[in-house]
Amino acid sequence: MLISIFKSGIFQWQYRRQLLVSLSATLITFCHGIALGWLSPMLPKLLSPQETPLSFYIDVNEASWLGAVISIGGISGNFSFSYLMNRFGRKVSIYALAVPHTCIWFLFYFAQSIEWLYVARVCAGLTGGGMFVVLPIFIGEIADNSIRGRLCSFFTLTMNTGIMVGFVVSSHIAYHVIPCAVVGLPVLYVFLATRYPEPPQQLIRWKREEEAEKSLRYYRRCDGPNVSKEEERAYQKQLDEMRLAIQQQNKDSDDNGLSISDFLTKRSLKALATGLVLMVANIFTGTFAFNNYMSNIFDAVHTQLDPNTNTIIIGAVQILGTLASIYLVDRYGRKILLIVSCAGSGIGTSAFGLYAFYAEEEKVDLSAFSAWLPVTLMAFIIFIANVGVISVTMVVLVEILPQKIRAVATSFCLGCLSFFAFASLKTFPLMMFHLGLAATMWFCGAVSVICLFYVVVCLEETKGRSMYD
Repeated sequence: MLISIFKSGIFQWQYRRQLLVSLSATLITFCHGIALGWLSPMLPKLLSPQETPLSFYIDVNEASWLGAVISIGGISGNFSFSYLMNRFGRKVSIYALAVPHTCIWFLFYFAQSIEWLYVARVCAGLTGGGMFVVLPIFIGEIADNSIRGRLCSFFTLTMNTGIMVGFVVSSHIAYHVIPCAVVGLPVLYVFLATRYPEPPQQLIRWKREEEAEKSLRYYRRCDGPNVSKEEERAYQKQLDEMRLAIQQQNKDSDDNGLSISDFLTKRSLKALATGLVLMVANIFTGTFAFNNYMSNIFDAVHTQLDPNTNTIIIGAVQILGTLASIYLVDRYGRKILLIVSCAGSGIGTSAFGLYAFYAEEEKVDLSAFSAWLPVTLMAFIIFIANVGVISVTMVVLVEILPQKIRAVATSFCLGCLSFFAFASLKTFPLMMFHLGLAATMWFCGAVSVICLFYVVVCLEETKGRSMYD
């Protein structure tokens, strides 16, 4: 599969700059992934008076807040970066993502109390909330229609790679060494961001036509001395379509502005409903909470392997799931991946809940299975979720929303995503403590089934859809 990915269209000569720019822009998602992965192996240490690497330790309630406050920053990041992006453009927003992320590592390093860690997690939320608004739109604007799904999936791939790195370093490297090793990455990210231009769509909106032409030539590799007539015609056609679409958008805005009625059309309401269901699927099928509390989950089912080792294995499986999504998303479409993903997540979480039920009751001897079955079930859940629910959600969200309301509606949906994430991260450890892991897993399975029904019945395929519809 990996060889097929490298032979696919995104590595062809004419798409190479789009790929390299997408990878440069998603370096911040890799950094963010490290910050997310840091928590899971570190949390049991912070809960232990003997093992804590700091001058203090925390209790279960503080641990639930430490997990959840990232979503408070996420909500702020969604709306503040949406305003920043629409007011000052994509590039300024891309630069700005590095600021709160850099603060994370300084706060971790100098932490004197739990409040320092809370602020660091809020900064992580600001970065994450801004990323989910800025990067899918930026990549969607610079990418050719035929490879947009795969390039947008790199967003998830780099974040999952960062999460696995976070799992590894948090498990095996001293607490105060980690910030020193990671803090240089956002500096590299900002440097790389200076090497590529603003998307042409934004420059056309600013009426900077000459720069827009240069930008489109850059991203379509039509700026060299040996451009063929066919490539020139394709470039000119795409530029004309882009101008007409943005002129029509500006005309509609001048005539009517953006009003509440634009959100109440049949198409807009259905798109918003779909967006909200996808946000629910992304969070409440459980994968986001699992990533944050993975070591605690494996500890609860008494696995024979070290919980942190299991966590690292799951991090690697996440990457494989995202690679599968990159390979499949533009070949078979978005809808089939979401169907398979929701169905698989429902089956996997229900099965893990059944195992957890017997493991927590301790009435059945599970020693023959405890070394391999929990990690196998969790690996299946994480893999199948990353094939669809995690990787494809943001691609579909950007493609399904009407252009006129896309920026505001995307911010609204992502604000809901951050709220859902807060609710999930705050309640998950409390549900584990009061209801047990089995009931918590079965709840995630029920959500998966509900989302599966909606995707099968209501979701339209968006593969190949123009960004200007």
